[in-house]
Amino acid sequence: MKFGVVVFPGSNCDQDAVDTLELMGQHVVKLWHKDHDLQGSDFIILPGGFSYGDYLRTGAVARFSPIMNEVIAHANRGGYLLGICNGFQILAEARLVPGVLLRNTNQQYICKNVHLAPQSRDALLTAGLDKPAYKIPIAHGEGRYFADADTLKRLNDNGQVLFRYCNEAGEITDAANCNGSVENIAGVTNETKNVFGMMPHPERAADPALGNTDGRLILEQALKAVLV
Repeated sequence: MKFGVVVFPGSNCDQDAVDTLELMGQHVVKLWHKDHDLQGSDFIILPGGFSYGDYLRTGAVARFSPIMNEVIAHANRGGYLLGICNGFQILAEARLVPGVLLRNTNQQYICKNVHLAPQSRDALLTAGLDKPAYKIPIAHGEGRYFADADTLKRLNDNGQVLFRYCNEAGEITDAANCNGSVENIAGVTNETKNVFGMMPHPERAADPALGNTDGRLILEQALKAVLV
């Protein structure tokens, strides 16, 4: 399987994603935001960072980058797509996943390890995860997930919630909700479950040298796409 990592002006986690995937033995190419060619990539990743300086709104400008026409077409064909942090914000702006990402309730940038409880039992990214909690870093100022009541009902009914913020034991509590996200939601998928968005950074928890490989366990689920 071939991965494509999109690079926008202001991306700063693209190389992290590339390094992690190569550490996992995968073929990876970088895709410049002005390109119109996904270079035959099977799985696209929109990485974290501050695309276009987060002007107007996080992800609002990047959503209109030339390559996004190809990314959206790829997703609409059923191709796999993962947005991490700023990438999740771009997905939301492009309406590829439900909901929006708002300013953290404390109005501050948060950079720390948190714990995630996998939720969906049939989404590619979470179906094979069996631990109650995964320790993954976050680094964002606008990561508070919000959706209206009708959207939340559809997400829950259809198994579209990927992760919720939890404590180390996997308990989903108010205290574990680091940014004020509605229902502790840390990641969601679209209705057809081929587009995934999450605020935490699994690519920053994938190298044994960093003392935490929980993120690799999550990203390894993407490799099952070749079997689907």
